[in-house]
Amino acid sequence: MITEERIEQLVARYDYLAHALGTPDQHSNEEFVSLSKEYSDLGPVVEAANALKAGRSEIGDLAEMVAASEDPEMKELAQEEFLELKERLPKMERDLSIRLLPKDAADERSAILEIRAGTGGDEAALFAGDLFRMYEKFAESQGWKVELISGSSADVGGFKEVVANVTGKGVFAKLKFESGVHRVQRVPTTESGGRIHTSAATVAVLPEAEDVDIDIRQEDIRIDTMRASGSGGQHVNTTDSAVRITHLPTGIIVVQSEKSQHKNRDKAMKILRARLYDLEREKLQSERSSDRKEQVGSGDRSERIRTYNFPQGRVTDHRIGLTLHKLDQILAGEGLVEVIDNLIAEDQAIKLSAMEAGF
Repeated sequence: MITEERIEQLVARYDYLAHALGTPDQHSNEEFVSLSKEYSDLGPVVEAANALKAGRSEIGDLAEMVAASEDPEMKELAQEEFLELKERLPKMERDLSIRLLPKDAADERSAILEIRAGTGGDEAALFAGDLFRMYEKFAESQGWKVELISGSSADVGGFKEVVANVTGKGVFAKLKFESGVHRVQRVPTTESGGRIHTSAATVAVLPEAEDVDIDIRQEDIRIDTMRASGSGGQHVNTTDSAVRITHLPTGIIVVQSEKSQHKNRDKAMKILRARLYDLEREKLQSERSSDRKEQVGSGDRSERIRTYNFPQGRVTDHRIGLTLHKLDQILAGEGLVEVIDNLIAEDQAIKLSAMEAGF
């Protein structure tokens, strides 16, 4: 239960921040930016805290009215309001508890989306293309921008692999649970016998890293320039040169092929920073004893997370046991909202249980 003392602490901190922001000349630019962010983040929390405080006060007043009123009509009305508010109060407290959960520092960031065809040959490449279009349409519905970084098209269509930058507010918060193996069950267009095949594609969502997050020393990287050409397709550029960057301490290799070597280097460094930042995040998470109890998925790229079954028109997320018979809507992007909302809600429930249990 969230105590009144805790609510007063939140309100006091919010008032202090409001006062501090009213005297900008007393703070450095860096301090002012930090205070502004905290004030913005704390606003919805204090709003929920004040609503809970007001609800608790009101239910006390209604209880007294029910006990003291001698007017049967007023007593009945107060009783109805009391019961209605009593039902709402636990939801209000849960809402505040969720807002008080420790935030993932990367949640508000943009993200690097990587999709690679897995087992299944041509069908896996086609499925990788389907997934990329699904995320493109979902991003559009969220007001985000998708910029293709690199892509290797398959001869039959789709992608052997595709990497894109998804920019916007809160991209990583909504897409981070998409990392893992996505499996498809359907009859390939090339299959004359009408047999159902199972193919797979791997999705990785990495939070975009800034220069200040990851310091890449020049002596830690090797940059090679080589001849390369894309395999064609609407998303892929053909070039006579490519850049390969090797991060020597970790062995991570990023290859980027575009017409401009300057763009190749910039985009390759962007991907390298994201992968190194993700590596640091994984190390930090593994050090937390309760981490595996506090998330929906392990983040393991090899974990099978979802199946798209075309004959039955259903999508199943195996981590939370969610099955929706909305395959077309989900692949069109619009139905993905329901899947993601359920994943976020389950993750919040797990973290709340862990917090209440003292983990």
